[in-house]
Amino acid sequence: MTPTPAPRASVASLVARLGRWSAGRGPLYLLLAARFRQLIDEGVLRPGAALPPDRALAAALAVGRTTVVAAYEALRQEGRIVRRQGSGTRVADVALAPPDERLAAGDATSNPLFLHLLEPPDGVILLSCASPEGAPPEVARAYAGVAFPAEGDLGYHPAGHPALRAALADRFTARGLTTAPEQILVTTGAQQALALLTRHLVAPGDPVLVEAPTYPGALDLFREAAGVPLPVPTGPDGVDVDTAVRVLAAHRPAFAYVISRFQNPTGGVLPPLPARRLAEAARAHGVPLVDDEVLAELPLDGSGFPGPPPLAALDGAADVITLGSLSKVVWGGLRIGWLRGPAPLVARLARLKAVHDLGTDVPAQLAAVTLVAGLDALRARRVRELRARHDLLRAELARSLPSWHCPPVRGGQTLWARLPLGDAVSFAQVALRHGVAVLPGAVVDPTGASTRCLRLHFLSSPAELTEAVRRLTAAWRAYSVESPHGLDRADRTPEAVDAGG
Repeated sequence: MTPTPAPRASVASLVARLGRWSAGRGPLYLLLAARFRQLIDEGVLRPGAALPPDRALAAALAVGRTTVVAAYEALRQEGRIVRRQGSGTRVADVALAPPDERLAAGDATSNPLFLHLLEPPDGVILLSCASPEGAPPEVARAYAGVAFPAEGDLGYHPAGHPALRAALADRFTARGLTTAPEQILVTTGAQQALALLTRHLVAPGDPVLVEAPTYPGALDLFREAAGVPLPVPTGPDGVDVDTAVRVLAAHRPAFAYVISRFQNPTGGVLPPLPARRLAEAARAHGVPLVDDEVLAELPLDGSGFPGPPPLAALDGAADVITLGSLSKVVWGGLRIGWLRGPAPLVARLARLKAVHDLGTDVPAQLAAVTLVAGLDALRARRVRELRARHDLLRAELARSLPSWHCPPVRGGQTLWARLPLGDAVSFAQVALRHGVAVLPGAVVDPTGASTRCLRLHFLSSPAELTEAVRRLTAAWRAYSVESPHGLDRADRTPEAVDAGG
């Protein structure tokens, strides 16, 4: 199967940038115009940028065409957009904000995950952002026990504090992958580890092998570097290795990025034999293989430490670069991640990291040493909690939305749900107006496919998950009852729909 080239910026990416535009009071067209006004004035939508046709945007937003027409007309009267027969709708050429306040096109993410984090709380249940809510008590205890370095330590450790590098190396070794501290780079979350790799390995126009669908934060980094995603299908058994091997041979990408265990968003697991074949092919073609293990220690079957060895521990996989983090097992606010790889690569990335931040926060690293030592008990508790919430969310969805396809996953923290009809981008807009944010499949799939899929996390409390399904059920009723795409009732308020109005 030949991979499909990634599409250019789509209506879906614009809809993602609009964020929670419908939150607030007043007619939808005024709320939509206000959000466009903000994006234009901030320079996210630049002068001359083409805007979607009325009907295409209305369908993606799950609103009537008159809502988009009225919003565009308000912006036209303000001079922010121009509309001409035959040439469509574009942002006006006049810059409304001072140059130093305007953003370059590459600075504006369309990733709903990040955009929802930037929005103020407004009562929306965020099933789009998969991260544990609140720090466990072990974090406070670890910080309270930090012994600050004695005189003579400047506090700058670009490669990571020696104590944490040693602790992480020991944990890899205990999992069956012999590791020296010099092979560990401590980063400010796994996102920074991937960002450093991308900056080091990817030049503009370089291809990068990715799974389809995949973690959206990775796609943002590759696009920022002007890399070209080469998508390869993935499923319950992980990435399609046959296709991946052909892509490696034909394109020699800058690197290959996979999530071999509890893939985000599908939950897939790559078996050992195909994994070894993938690693051997990458090595044969001189392509760095990056394995994102951020979710690897969250098996829902309750299997304890050490569990299966990392992909890099397989025969022929010694050069695999492994990413990890405490964000999913412990807490996202503890910005501790790492990269494990060949020592020369780690040294080069440490020099690159030094240019950007001189090193990750030292007290956080010292607290992480304690947390890594006690990680097995914390991990076991997190897994028990996730397993119960996984089962609850699937049961609630089966009871209230039986037409949705929501297979169980073996680990991680997300379900990959498939809608029976319609488009997930437009349904996500209806869901937002009912108070729940979900991640549409199209924005995590570089092929632009997965249009009927949603990523739903099961990290929230049981009460919040139950309420989220209640809101999704009301949103689905509003979206699907009267037409295949729910457009007949899309401009009505959630209250009117719930009341049968």
